[in-house]
Amino acid sequence: MAEASLAIGLRTAFVVLGFLATATVIYTVVTDGLPFRKELLTPWMAATLVDFYINILATGMWIIYKESNWISSLVWMVLLICFGSITTCLYVVLQFLRLTPQESQLDPIYFVLLRNKKSPSTEEVESKKSILSVVGARFLFSVLGCLMVATLVYTIATDGSPFRQELLTPWMSATLIDFYVNVIAISVWVAYKEPSWMRSALWIILLICFGSATTCAYVALQLFRLSPQDPVHFVLFNSDSRQVHDGSKRRL
Repeated sequence: MAEASLAIGLRTAFVVLGFLATATVIYTVVTDGLPFRKELLTPWMAATLVDFYINILATGMWIIYKESNWISSLVWMVLLICFGSITTCLYVVLQFLRLTPQESQLDPIYFVLLRNKKSPSTEEVESKKSILSVVGARFLFSVLGCLMVATLVYTIATDGSPFRQELLTPWMSATLIDFYVNVIAISVWVAYKEPSWMRSALWIILLICFGSATTCAYVALQLFRLSPQDPVHFVLFNSDSRQVHDGSKRRL
């Protein structure tokens, strides 16, 4: 019963967050015009966009794994790049709506993270989805983390502190809301992965403070806990869920 309530609660939360992100974009376009203006691209806006799109890449890699063909993967990636957290929320809500009653009662987050079932065969999909090995993914997220840290250090050195009122333009505010909606999505995953609320809270605080630098550090650490021979998508699941559901599959 608690698991079913969790599924309903998360689905509702992402519906609300999706509407919030959509309303923010519409309001900002109406009151401040389109964002494609050179004067909006200040050093801190550029740094925020780098931060934003590194998190988008992490979410996008999950979507590519989830989708059963490259056309749907490509469509969702384009939507994710163009609409950010609006797409994230829509995609997450759709995955919760696809859950069967049994999946909602057993382990809803596990089944939301798990690849969609509508695929030609497990082996064929696995071969298509194995874009990166565990070692390759470790390298990618380590490089992205270093890139984000370097971006932050460079922007602070050349443009000063980000905590200045003049930086908080309407589009910067909208971008930050978009960014932190994605942070919430990643935080739900971190809370699912971590064995204790204390560790979850620590990582979520770091996510809020340091954004995608923390995302990359966290993903890289999880990848280093996997064997190089493991499928890279194992990083999505916590150890308890993997043991329970892998055991169930073997019994079947």
